[in-house]
Order: sequence, then structure tokens, then C-alpha cells
Amino acid sequence: MRILVVTAVAAEADSVAAGLALAGYARLGEERVRSTLFQGPGDAPAPLARYGRAGHEIHVYPAGVGPAAAAAGTSLALGRGPGYDLVVSAGIGGGFPGVAPLGSLVVSSLIVAADLGAGSPEGFIPVTELGFGRDEVHVLGSLGRHAVRALGAACGTILTVTTATGTAERAAELLARHPRALAEAMEGFGVAEAADQYGLPAFEIRAISNEVGPRDRSAWRIGDALAALTEAFGKLPPLWESWTTREH
Repeated sequence: MRILVVTAVAAEADSVAAGLALAGYARLGEERVRSTLFQGPGDAPAPLARYGRAGHEIHVYPAGVGPAAAAAGTSLALGRGPGYDLVVSAGIGGGFPGVAPLGSLVVSSLIVAADLGAGSPEGFIPVTELGFGRDEVHVLGSLGRHAVRALGAACGTILTVTTATGTAERAAELLARHPRALAEAMEGFGVAEAADQYGLPAFEIRAISNEVGPRDRSAWRIGDALAALTEAFGKLPPLWESWTTREH
């Protein structure tokens, strides 16, 4: 079994790694995946770290912020990798009030590119209605359902946005279009699209660091969310070790 876990930033990757250590996974080494073309001035190539136990490997890669960086980085990692069985988009994110409290975990049944489309006088038009592609990826299979039970996580739609929500009006507009939405983040759709290009199952897991709505950094609980992410990845490996791709 080989699994690729894709985060946006190093802090999320470190939290995932800490969870894998709790599950008995030892660090096997790392490699540099990105070329310098993907980096800003002075940035080092992002490391893909490998962890293993009893013949199983989980690779953790901070691919970058946003769906474009996530898709490009995931594709690079999958193309250079040894062959994977599953791809997981993981990190912290915003939770919609009343359904995803701060510090809780959410697992995707559906990943939606919530702002991929066009504006109009009548409102937002999804890219699918424009006839140019898709804006949804259904991702939850048997493994996702097992993860929901093991983690005590909420299960539903996770939105991928390119601009994080900062107003009550925007939050209400998103919920009107996606009433089953639990959370928003910025990478899941890109990761899932890349995985689909390789014929691989994927799902998204988010630890909630803030409410979706008016931007209030004083209310963010990033540390609590990262700790929840670590706890989650201490529990997930036993599920993955007993899972096969035939079950998704």
C-alpha cells in the first residue's frame, strides 16, 4: 500500500507527519519533487517525505496553496512516484457555523470548485452549466466511510475556493448554492482532479481552524486545528493498511 497525502503548507505536512509517528510510522527519507520553475524567489523546492511501517508507505507532500498549485504539485508527485493506491487532500480549513465547529474534523463526500464558473446579473453560473467541464468530484467510498466512523468526523461537501470567504454575505451565498457544505478550503478540487487523471481514488479531510464568514483572525484556532489533524493521522493508518483499491 502506498498513499500520497497532499497538504498546502509545511505546517500541515508536519502535523500529518506527527500523527503518522503516533501510528508507528518511521521516516524513510525525502525527495525534492518540484522544479525551481514552481518556486518564488528564494524558495526551496518542497520536500516529499516518506514514512513507512510493515511494508506500507505514506508520502506527505506540501504542494502549495490554491487549486492550481495543488493540482500541479499532485500531478508531479504522482508522475514521479512509485505508484500509489490512494490520494488524500489534508489540512486545515474554514467550517460553516452550526455544522463544523472549531477543532472538529470533516471528511468529504463531495468536493466542489465553488467559484469555478461565471458571474451574471442572475447570479453565479457553475462551469458545468456553461458546458466547459465539471466543478464536482464525488470522492467518498468505503474507505471514506470508515474514516468518518473512526474519527468521529462530519461528512459532507467541502468547497474549494480561490478566495477565502471573508463576509457573512459570501458565506450565505455559498450555503444557498451548496446547502450540504460543511467547510471550505483551497486545494481539494485540484488534488482530486489530479488523482482522477491517474485513475486513483481520493478524498479530503479538513480540521476546522475558523468559521466561514466575516474575517476575524483573533477568533482563529489554527493550533487546535493542527493538533486535530495530528490526532486524525494517528488513527487513519490502520484503516488504510487493511484497505484495498477494490473496496473504493
